[in-house]
Order: sequence, then C-alpha cells, then structure tokens
Amino acid sequence: MAVPLLYSVIFHELAHGWAADKMGDPTARFMGRLSLNPLKHLDPIGTLMLFFFGFGWAKPVPVNFNNLRRTGKAIMWVSSAGIIANMILAFLSIFMMQILPSAGYGLTGEILRVMARINIMLAAFNLIPIPPLDGSKIFMGFLPPKYQYFLSRIEPYGLFIIIGLLYLNLLDPVINFLSWLIISVINLLLFK
Repeated sequence: MAVPLLYSVIFHELAHGWAADKMGDPTARFMGRLSLNPLKHLDPIGTLMLFFFGFGWAKPVPVNFNNLRRTGKAIMWVSSAGIIANMILAFLSIFMMQILPSAGYGLTGEILRVMARINIMLAAFNLIPIPPLDGSKIFMGFLPPKYQYFLSRIEPYGLFIIIGLLYLNLLDPVINFLSWLIISVINLLLFK
C-alpha cells in the first residue's frame, strides 16, 4: 500500500508543478521537480510516516505565485491540478478493473482497488478548505479579499487544526461526503 500511496502523492505534486509551469512559473522545472523520480519528491519525515503509519506526504512542489499569469484564477488551477491528477488516477484504476476481465481477481485487481481508494481519499482530503490544503486555495478564489486574508492568517496553524480535527474524527463526514461526490462523478463518466 505504501508504494501506490507514494506514487499517488508524487503524481499529485507533479501535477501542481506542471500546471504552474504552463501558467508561467518555471520554478519546479528549473529545480528538476517535474519528474516521476521519487528521490526528487521525498520528504524524509513524510516518507517515514508513510511507511510506519500509512499516512505521509511528499515535498510540496515549489510554486512562485507571483510568476503566474492571471494570478487569482491561476492559483485556483494550480491548486486544482493535484486533486484532478488524483481523480484521473482513481478513474483509470476503476476503468482498468472494468475492461480487464481478470483485474477483478488476484494481485492486479487488488493493486487497482488500492490505487482507486488511495486516490479518491487523497482528492477528497485535499479538497478540504483548510490551509495549507489545496481546497483552501481553491476556496479563496471565490471569497472576497477580507475572507481571503482571514484564511491566509490561519495557514501557519492549519496543519495543527487538521490534525486536531482528524484526531477528533470531525473531518470524517466531510471526507466521506467528498469521496462520495468523487465516486459519483467517476461512476457517471464510466457507466453513463
């Protein structure tokens, strides 16, 4: 499970860098971060957490928002890119289970099921609008400046807020609802 999660997180970060590059910020490209090589993305603590606790993170791809064209909307697109990447990986995993008759059984089927589950959860988790998660940057794009300012002020404490809410199981209903939405979209695309 750790390897599919690792590559799902790397693909998520790579998508941020790719989107930023396409919108005018070459920082990730110049730093060699537009790569699927895990060594370019590994965060020592996040990787250890991944292997010991099944939950971890990669080094965030550097994005200089000042370089982006159409800054307000560009930030939303760059932030959405990782979530969209996870949704694409989930879609492809489920699609492969549908078209490969033997994929429902054995190791191949289990790997595809794990990939789908991991990527649905990553997309749902990252949609939560608490900084520093991607959902907060997407959400900010729809807010008036005074609320954007408030949300940006809680970013230094966001990780602690998220950990506390996870510990108290208060994010479970939100993650479950967002997962259901993502699965519904995938099912709509696959089974229309």
